[in-house]
Amino acid sequence: MLAQEPLIRLGAFLGVLTAMAVLEHAFPRRPQRLAWRRWPSNLGLVAVASVLLRVVAPAGAVGVALWAEAQGIGLFRWLGVPGWVAGPVSVVLLDLLIYFQHRVFHAVPALWRLHRVHHADPELDASSGLRFHPVEILLSLAIKAAAVMALGAPAEAVLVFEVLLNATSLFNHANLAVPAWLDRPLRLVLVTPDMHRVHHSEIRAEMDSDFGFCLSCWDRIFGTYVAAPAKGQLGMVIGVEGFRADPEQRLDRLLLQPLKD
Repeated sequence: MLAQEPLIRLGAFLGVLTAMAVLEHAFPRRPQRLAWRRWPSNLGLVAVASVLLRVVAPAGAVGVALWAEAQGIGLFRWLGVPGWVAGPVSVVLLDLLIYFQHRVFHAVPALWRLHRVHHADPELDASSGLRFHPVEILLSLAIKAAAVMALGAPAEAVLVFEVLLNATSLFNHANLAVPAWLDRPLRLVLVTPDMHRVHHSEIRAEMDSDFGFCLSCWDRIFGTYVAAPAKGQLGMVIGVEGFRADPEQRLDRLLLQPLKD
């Protein structure tokens, strides 16, 4: 499986992105004004980040896991935890790490400037799940790499986690109308679009809630769960004041946005 890592990740990415784009068109949750016109810039951020990662850290988190395994590094190895236990536990703990990382990026002003690029999207759809500043992507990789080494997470588990993180980000940012009868049980396990959309409200108290990306339990456990926006899913305003104008959605503006007040 690891030998096919690039193909697995690319295949999952393209498959989920295509599926979400088709479903959003067929079953939209909210009307959109800009819609597809935002996609070139949002995808452009992914392209810039991918090039930067290829230069700075070509091996990625999976490569770090393989290196740690070769060196015999990591808590699970020191404790002799079998792979069938270490794998699933690693996926869950890495998801918990991303939850806390997300909270830190909201709480620390310098990090919020980077993360604000994601929140400044004036509309929400699958492409929003890719809209992260390249520097934030690099910092996130460094945090994940440190956790992977500390845990001694199996490389296969890290690959599964990376694929899940990417797929669920595309899903929970989608402008997709999930029926209430399905959303209610689904969000007991996974972060759904209606749940995560609250996090993109312009109201700060709602923005500082529902931090999870994959598993929804962390927000309930740590008291950051908000079931629905105060103004409703159709009445809520998405984005960050001062960054909703069409010119602000250009790729060059997004890359330079952290320098603005």
